[in-house]
Amino acid sequence: MNSEIIYEQPLNERVRTFLRLAHLFKLNEHYMSGQTEWDIRSVVDSLLDINDLIGRTDIKNEIIKELEKHSSTLKSLKKNPGVDLNRLDLILGDISENIEKLRDQNCQPGQLLRQDELINSVKQRNAILGGSYNFDIPAYHHWLNSPPEILKTKLMELQHDFRIIKRSIFLIINLIRNSSHPTIETAEKGFFQKSIEQNIGCQLIRIILPNDTIYFPEISAGKHRFTIRFMVQEDTAARAVQTENNLEFQLHCCIL
Repeated sequence: MNSEIIYEQPLNERVRTFLRLAHLFKLNEHYMSGQTEWDIRSVVDSLLDINDLIGRTDIKNEIIKELEKHSSTLKSLKKNPGVDLNRLDLILGDISENIEKLRDQNCQPGQLLRQDELINSVKQRNAILGGSYNFDIPAYHHWLNSPPEILKTKLMELQHDFRIIKRSIFLIINLIRNSSHPTIETAEKGFFQKSIEQNIGCQLIRIILPNDTIYFPEISAGKHRFTIRFMVQEDTAARAVQTENNLEFQLHCCIL
């Protein structure tokens, strides 16, 4: 079990989308390791969610813009004598490779999924609660009872064109998360507020608390400042309330 709990708050829509996609990719990874019908159903559902979220924005261009921004920032660090140039060159090479693959005209994330007739029928029936039961889609029920190796091969094929999106998303998120050093802050009576420096461009707020704490943060952020209220919820049936206690926490303002 982790000794810390990390809470995150994105400060722009692009990073918000990237974090949601990363969450869905992690769900997909988890269920891909399973063998049961319910694991396979969950993999299909996660792929449909990923495809739906990707379809709401020009995800390739959004990723390219973010990667180009990181590349420019990292290149400016080459003159810094404390920088590990070998590691920096590896990261810049990784960024360049991802941009090149995303710009390829054959890069069409989600196309394989959208062209699959069975998956499309599952997507349509998922709009109905419980709509993927065997009497609704007998073809799906039949496919789910195929040998595990056939199912896994097909699922890997369906998500093949998501790989560059997944790889780029995790690269970007790791760069953002590792772009700051934590500070120890104190929330007086459970309240903390901090101004956002406009010339820095904070993209992500991370709050780190001990795993055994009874508190959790509610974060709200605008263009000029962000506010954190530390809450306590003694029972899930009760409303969470702001603590009256002072508490220390680790704060990351990720600026890359």
